[in-house]
Formats: sequence, structure tokens, C-alpha cells
Amino acid sequence: MLDTAKSLEAKGLATVTYLPVDKYGMVNPQDVQNAITDKTILISVMLANNEIGTINPVAEIGKIAKAKGILFHCDATQGVGKIPVDVQAMGIDLMSFSAHKIYGPKGVGALYVRKRNPRVRIAAQMDGGGHERGMRSGTLPVPLIVGFGKACELCEQEMTTETTRLAKMRDRLQADIMAALEESYLNGHPTNRLPGNLNISFAYVEGESLLMGMKDIALSSGSACTSATLEPSYVLRALGVGTELAHSSIRFGLGRFNTDDEIDYTIKKVIEIVTKLREMSPLYEMAKEGVDLKSVQWAAH
Repeated sequence: MLDTAKSLEAKGLATVTYLPVDKYGMVNPQDVQNAITDKTILISVMLANNEIGTINPVAEIGKIAKAKGILFHCDATQGVGKIPVDVQAMGIDLMSFSAHKIYGPKGVGALYVRKRNPRVRIAAQMDGGGHERGMRSGTLPVPLIVGFGKACELCEQEMTTETTRLAKMRDRLQADIMAALEESYLNGHPTNRLPGNLNISFAYVEGESLLMGMKDIALSSGSACTSATLEPSYVLRALGVGTELAHSSIRFGLGRFNTDDEIDYTIKKVIEIVTKLREMSPLYEMAKEGVDLKSVQWAAH
């Protein structure tokens, strides 16, 4: 969403207002209200954040958009299939989501476009034979579409029980790790979050080193979208997390096929590796001795 908005700005096609988030990564509906001008034509907000799992107050924002007669787009890629999504109740006019996030095939996504109250018209994505009522030309990948539909059907059947099970495992993973490791910090909203997402920062531990020590566990530092850069996560920086702590964050993603035994193993492994890395860290040793690291004047070489 950010890159798309920046591209539109660079081409002189739009003026974009970027809103801040609170310490949990949540957009304040009042900030949305205050940012609206008589030239505002679209509000775009993600339903849930991919890095920290925070769920935004989309229904409240949707009401604001509706009252002002402004179209409301929601990137629901992380939320569809994991939490209930109702485009009517949430006032969503346009909603994008992808199959691969719900165990469907890669290479296919969907865009919900409201037909009435109001009827939304969009320009063609590419020129051609006028497929999809002129919105997107090209032959449809039927097998991918069928797979996407089946994935959605399974999510509808399993969501209630799956959400409960994943949230329980996530909470145990969080509680056991943070109880055993001091100076570990939860990133994102403590309760209003995706059931399968957990993001924790471990002070005095470099995130990439932590990943290297746990090669048998699928983890990530930051989001997959920014894994090619050494810059700290812009999501965590937006929450007010410092550079060092942002670099020490690890995202745990729990899914349909995870087991309690895997949670037990991960808890044990994380505690073991973080403890080991901190024992090797002179910064951690200094902090334990009461040295204020922020006041240290480091010599340049």
C-alpha cells in the first residue's frame, strides 16, 4: 500500500496523507476524521498488520468514510480467513486479499468491488479483451480460482475452532518465553491481534543471530516484504521502538498445522539461544552491571 501510494505521488496523480499509529500499531479513527479534506476521494487502511498482528478499527473508519461519502479500501490480506470480515458491517467499498495467506494456491488474489450504495467503478488494470467487466483483461486461471474458493470454504468451516486453538498456542508461547527471558517486549496490541501472530523483541540480541541459531524453526525478523534490507522494520519504528530493539525482533507465525509439541520445542529453543547469545554480549553484561548504555560515549575507530 505504501509503495503504491508513493508511486501515485511520484507520478503527480494524487496527494497522499499518511497517518501515524499508536504504540500498538493501531490507526486512530479520529486521526482519519481530522485528515479528511474536501478533496479526499479514498481512504485505505489495512485490516491487520502482517508483522505485529494488530487489528485496526476498520468498522469505525468505515463509518467515517460513509458519512463523508468517501470510498473506503481495506487491505484484508492478513485478516481474511483468520478473523470474521463483513464488508457491509465494516463499510468497506473495495477489499483486496490473497489466496496464499489462507493455504490456497499462489498467484491468485481477489478484489471485492461494491455494486451498490455506492456502486464503485474502477479503471481497467490492463488493456485487452475487456474480461471481468472491463476491469482486468486476460484469460482467467480457473484452477487457481477454484483453489482459492475451496480455501475460503475451508476457512469458513474451521475458523472458529482454529482461531481458538491458535490463540491458545500463541498465548502460551508468549507467556512462557517472556516469563523466562527478562527484557523481552511484545510488539503490537496485547489482545486485539491476529490469533496466529506473535512479535517479540529481545534486548541485547541481534535478530539475525537469533534466526541463525534456530534454523530448524521457521521464523522471520521483520516482514518478508522487507527481508532483503538491513534497515530496521519501519512498522516497529512507527510504534516508537528504538533501532536496536527493532533489530532484535522476531516474528512467530502460527498456522493450521502447528502442534503443541512444536510450541514446546520453540519455547525451549528460543530461551536456550537468547540466553546463549546474551552470555556472549558485552552490552548485556554492562546493562546487568547497571551501566546506562545510552549515556556511554563510544570511541570511533
